[in-house]
Amino acid sequence: MRPPAVRPEAAAPGTRPRLHAPAPGWSIDADVVVVGSGVAGLTAALRCEAAGLTTVVVTKARLDDGSTRWAQGGIAAALGEGDTPEQHLDDTLVAGAGLCDEEAVRILVTEGPDAVRRLIATGARFDASTDGDLELTREGGHHRRRIAHAGGDATGAEISRALVEAVRARGLRTVENALVLDLLTDAEGRTAGVTLHVMGEGQHDGVGAVHAPAVVLATGGMGQVFSATTNPAVSTGDGVALALRAGAEVSDLEFVQFHPTVLFLGADAEGQQPLVSEAVRGEGAHLVDADGVRFMLGQHELAELAPRDIVAKGIMRRMRENDTEHMYLDARHFGAEMWEHRFPTILAACRAHGIDPVTEPVPVAPAAHYASGGVRTDSHGRTTVPGLYACGEVACTGVHGANRLASNSLLEGLVYAERIAADIVRTGLHARVPQPLPTQQRPAHPLLPPEARFAVQRIMTRGAGVLRSEASLAEAADRLHRLHADARDALDENGKTAEPGVDTWEATNLLCVARVLVAAARQREETRGCHWREDRPERDDTAWRRHIVVRLNPDRSLAVRTTDTTDFPPTLPQAQEQ
Repeated sequence: MRPPAVRPEAAAPGTRPRLHAPAPGWSIDADVVVVGSGVAGLTAALRCEAAGLTTVVVTKARLDDGSTRWAQGGIAAALGEGDTPEQHLDDTLVAGAGLCDEEAVRILVTEGPDAVRRLIATGARFDASTDGDLELTREGGHHRRRIAHAGGDATGAEISRALVEAVRARGLRTVENALVLDLLTDAEGRTAGVTLHVMGEGQHDGVGAVHAPAVVLATGGMGQVFSATTNPAVSTGDGVALALRAGAEVSDLEFVQFHPTVLFLGADAEGQQPLVSEAVRGEGAHLVDADGVRFMLGQHELAELAPRDIVAKGIMRRMRENDTEHMYLDARHFGAEMWEHRFPTILAACRAHGIDPVTEPVPVAPAAHYASGGVRTDSHGRTTVPGLYACGEVACTGVHGANRLASNSLLEGLVYAERIAADIVRTGLHARVPQPLPTQQRPAHPLLPPEARFAVQRIMTRGAGVLRSEASLAEAADRLHRLHADARDALDENGKTAEPGVDTWEATNLLCVARVLVAAARQREETRGCHWREDRPERDDTAWRRHIVVRLNPDRSLAVRTTDTTDFPPTLPQAQEQ
């Protein structure tokens, strides 16, 4: 085990790096700015607005274009007869492989059922049985049917529809097609808003700013750091990169969940890949190899419904044994009617690629899906930067531990977004008038050329994918460092950097989160949850039942440390309440 690095002192606000970008040419004033328009972002925005706070929503594409709309399976909560929050807690802790924060999970499972009911009251329509009760299903790691779904396999799309309609009905100010750049801070290092770049024509164009004493990051994931992912193209880790440049701590970034059953489109397929929901297995589909053998039997008591890390590893092992690039998901026994009623979205996606799951097994392989780690928060969503909050996939609340339990993500975004809004109101944080330091006083972070995005993805897929080792991670770290050093040296030597723009900002953000992920994965010398080290195949609770925390130093080097226990250290919330 490597000794942890010494935690650096907080840097002066003016020394934190920022993305190389023009100075803001316009500004908006608000009490709260929410960055992101998935379930977490829109829930936080609606709750803040309902409390009388002037709230602005900034989103990278359209309001309904985030990761939430792609969620197929559903939202997990103890809503069924005989189910309890305690049982939901037990399943979550088991899936998290010893690294869940039990307090965070208890908050999730106890506040979750009422949060789902409030979502329904907002207008979300979930599938119901003929007697009007919620129609609940099972997914991997759950011992009970507790997954509420909508449109069969279009839960995220329905939740997004309901929340977007509520936002528009309430008249919240929104800035669409806007890439967030950096956090604004005042002379004391407190949050003062964000800078952003609006793409295309509209009320605002180019680089501007939203001045606000409270910023809620709900930017989603970073799946685009890998070549093949279920994440949309906008998931480039912008929120995590922004938080790092602002001095916030991130934790557990090594735990990237690779969804076991993603439609296999070929070894060279890149970008967003169609997901075959875990709910398909929850309804009785079988994982088989080319000979029709159910290889998950005997590997776990739940077989195909084991936690995702176990299923992904089972698929990878069988692929190695059979020297093949994919396995199969066999649900021919469902029949056409069930496929068309329960899984219409998946059926259409498969048929669009020439595969008919009604008559043939579906080729599947793991692909990057969900980041269990992210910007470290406390139970109120507060980060280590005063005034900066995070919720949803961009955050690390401690709920997911080393491996997210299926369908806990939508619930986590919902519950912790509500808690953030309540904390902003309770602390009176919104009453402070922000006095942001001029952005140009901070040193500019060199930008990567657009093509570097694909270089980062190939490096990460090869060296830090489902299977990792010290050798593969060391090679990845070296190649990422060269990309970083080339951009740094160009800026230092002749003041030149890639032209500011969406492509170069996204590539730079991807490199930032990739460097942190690889550093954390090298530090964790064991196999746990969705972090699978071939050279360290055993779980080591004595040395590694703890968290890895990373900060970005002002000189853009990484400070990596390991916590003393499985508990998260405090995020110093008293600083945020001043």
